[in-house]
Amino acid sequence: MRIVLVGPPGAGKGTQAAYLAKNLSIPHISTGDLFRANISQGTDLGKQARAYMDAGQLVPDEVTIAMAKDRMSQPDAVNGFLLDGFPRNVGQAEALDEMLKSEGVMLDAVLDLEVPEDEVVKRIAGRRICRNDSAHVFHVTYNPPKTEGVCDTCDGELYQRDDDTEETVRTRLEVYHTQTEPIIDYYRAQGLVVTISALGKVEDVTKRSMEALKKDRED
Repeated sequence: MRIVLVGPPGAGKGTQAAYLAKNLSIPHISTGDLFRANISQGTDLGKQARAYMDAGQLVPDEVTIAMAKDRMSQPDAVNGFLLDGFPRNVGQAEALDEMLKSEGVMLDAVLDLEVPEDEVVKRIAGRRICRNDSAHVFHVTYNPPKTEGVCDTCDGELYQRDDDTEETVRTRLEVYHTQTEPIIDYYRAQGLVVTISALGKVEDVTKRSMEALKKDRED
């Protein structure tokens, strides 16, 4: 299957992408991983991306598109993939359509993870990270530490990242609504969008997603 995963910040796209890719036996291709891999390997595209990032500028669509095209051409993606973070706007969606068309294939579905805006703010603004190990993540409501401000695992100090404040989250949501959300209408016009609620336990959302994708294929 060839799937695009969309949803606002805090919808759990990264977590769901990993589970779904494993269940569907297809590679999870995320924009973040693409950038990190190209930059760490010193590829031409990575050097271009780093130059823009070091200058505090957004990486142009053509660089992101080229990275995605290269990754999708790898042997493990021949029979399918799950895209997470790409396409990020309608221009990238159109470029993806052209890429797939040139290969004689097409998308099977666009999975839209739906989460109320207040829930997104609650999820992200309540997140606390351990200063000793960023893999130790807690939440003031959903997964509070035994002692406030202290990591259960290593006793490190828990803190709120600058980009996790409510004000910053609402700004990120505004960017999502303006730049990324329009791709949902773009794909809906092609009959590709499958919308599910991303509320609840991780495994429940995964099950919901798998059932929706299966039903979509049967239809």
